[in-house]
Amino acid sequence: MLLSHVTGLEKAALYCEWDRTLKDNEAARYNILTTRRLSGEPVAYITGHKEFMGLDFYVDSAVLIPRPETELLVEHALQVMPPFSVLIDVGTGSGVIAVSLAYYNKEALLYATDCSTAALAVARRNCIRHGVSGRVFLHPGDLLQPLYGCPAADGVDLIAANLPYIAESDLSGLPGEVRMFEPRLALAAGEDGLEHYRRLVPQAAAFLKKGGYLLIEIGFDQGRQAEALFDPHVWESEVLKDLAGFDRLVVARYKGEQGAGK
Repeated sequence: MLLSHVTGLEKAALYCEWDRTLKDNEAARYNILTTRRLSGEPVAYITGHKEFMGLDFYVDSAVLIPRPETELLVEHALQVMPPFSVLIDVGTGSGVIAVSLAYYNKEALLYATDCSTAALAVARRNCIRHGVSGRVFLHPGDLLQPLYGCPAADGVDLIAANLPYIAESDLSGLPGEVRMFEPRLALAAGEDGLEHYRRLVPQAAAFLKKGGYLLIEIGFDQGRQAEALFDPHVWESEVLKDLAGFDRLVVARYKGEQGAGK
């Protein structure tokens, strides 16, 4: 992967040119990149690229590296969202969820928030890369707070959130390249990992239309605890498992009558 990045050759082309000698500048750059990898730095940060939902995204150390498991959230959102949707992506990070939803639903409007301005700069770059910057509006701030009073508060169709969900006590057990290189702000969330979702659920009820959806990604063993955050008088909820058979996504449908702006 690093050699392909340095030479600009795809994997098949590398095999076809197996006996090619690297130019001096290519060899020097390759040595720098392999040294970074040997230190444990993730390949995605070294190359600045990560594939998600069939799209190539820019990433750097300001954002969490997108995981394949998160595609479940995007795929389910695309199934349940109406054609002309207004959506919110909370804690957008690199913007992969918002950009993917806008890219695959050409009529959707999205509002994306993040408390990190550095992360929003990455998301903005990815919006431009994939031609959706005219339909994805980025707002700095905590959870849904920056959207109170804006058009999104009039009632949205769907809210997506892949927020930090790792318990503080579990951080030390993460792989070294995650623990040492990925932003702690994007990983940990209190004693049980559900601190941010505990605050988000009541906020989401103020924004969603009746019948609107809140989709939240969770840890492999958090299904029961996460679903307990949803009052059954207000929400219909279920936990979906990923391809490995682990809890991964809570799908909650809002029973209420109106969003905050109604």
